[in-house]
Amino acid sequence: MTQDTTPQVLLNPEFHVGPDLAGWYAVGGGDGLRTAMADPKACLTMIEASGLRGMGGAGFPTSRKWGMLADRDAADKVIICNGNEDEPGTFKDRVLLETSPHQVIEGGLIAALATGANYLYYYINPHHMKGLAAMRRALEQWLVDDLFQDMQKALGKSMHIYVVESSGLYIGGEETAVISSIEGGFPFPRVKPPFPVESGLFGKPTIINNVETLSNVSHILRNGADWYQNLGIGKAAGTKLYSLSGDVLRPGLYELPMGTSLHDLVFIHGGGMLLGKEFKAVFTGGPSNTLLTKKDLDVAMDFDSVRERNSRLGTGAMIVISEGTSIVRKVTEYMDFFAKGSCGQCPPCKSGTFQIARILERFSTGDSTESDLAALENLCKILPGCGRCALIDGAVTVVESSLETFRDEYLAGIQRS
Repeated sequence: MTQDTTPQVLLNPEFHVGPDLAGWYAVGGGDGLRTAMADPKACLTMIEASGLRGMGGAGFPTSRKWGMLADRDAADKVIICNGNEDEPGTFKDRVLLETSPHQVIEGGLIAALATGANYLYYYINPHHMKGLAAMRRALEQWLVDDLFQDMQKALGKSMHIYVVESSGLYIGGEETAVISSIEGGFPFPRVKPPFPVESGLFGKPTIINNVETLSNVSHILRNGADWYQNLGIGKAAGTKLYSLSGDVLRPGLYELPMGTSLHDLVFIHGGGMLLGKEFKAVFTGGPSNTLLTKKDLDVAMDFDSVRERNSRLGTGAMIVISEGTSIVRKVTEYMDFFAKGSCGQCPPCKSGTFQIARILERFSTGDSTESDLAALENLCKILPGCGRCALIDGAVTVVESSLETFRDEYLAGIQRS
């Protein structure tokens, strides 16, 4: 893991005390929760003022999601912390769970106070064994701690907290699949509406927040909304964890101001390209978004700026590709991942990703024909919107992007055959 020098909030070594609750308190842990306990209703206002957004992919304003749950008139409400993290190129949440589980737990407790939730689930990929173990040990300490007892008094009802294992499947990270999995079923995504905040886990109003999102919360409550806002660049707020991988000299996990340029991430913090290599493209937010190329190196890596380039920041994963590396080969690898990760509930998604993967394999091996190109383009037209979740849409997006930007590589495959 590689860390940048400033600013360091979530990756600050000072906060990496593991599951030691006393160690967490020694570095200011618990102060954010105490602030929330003093005035729970003010939490939503502070989170709104901070500009905190969901870090799991969509970038939805956290205060709006919390507000929807707070407005529900129900005896029981649920918050789920989604730590399934199974997409290629993304490795931020597992680091947070392993090194600083208490900032994740405290963030969830503050969210519960702000929304009136009395059920809190930490849903963690079982493949992240160290993170899962750290969370369990950390939670054991919270449950017998005086601060947790005081928190329940401020909430006005008993707080139920669980660490549960996810299915370990990619599809298991979709929000309604998370609910299906915790309820004991296969992680099949569900039709919306009803949305989880209307009828979620066991029929209770539910919201799902990402590990990185909740990790920021205690720091905001402790240091203030303006402090968090000023960590970002331009209109962006806070910091972002960028999972940098691929053909760079220093791959790793970087915490940088939200809005850091793609150029600076790759060429300054990442050390530039591997020796003798030239920058070609980057898969942003994981392999299910529009590719960015050399002309996009100036883009600010925040949710709105990346969206203006017709792509998405997503989880902050950045998979860098160099000249000489086949884009078709990489897209083929990712499509194979999506085909295997499709749950099979929606036939167009399962069969569609499988067929696209087969066609792409022929392109990557030089066995393709013009009819393969036509079939690929046709599938990209008819498949979007055919699934209950966004898996098929994301899979098609990256194929369409590669066809538009690197069409010459596809045509070269036809010429070889």
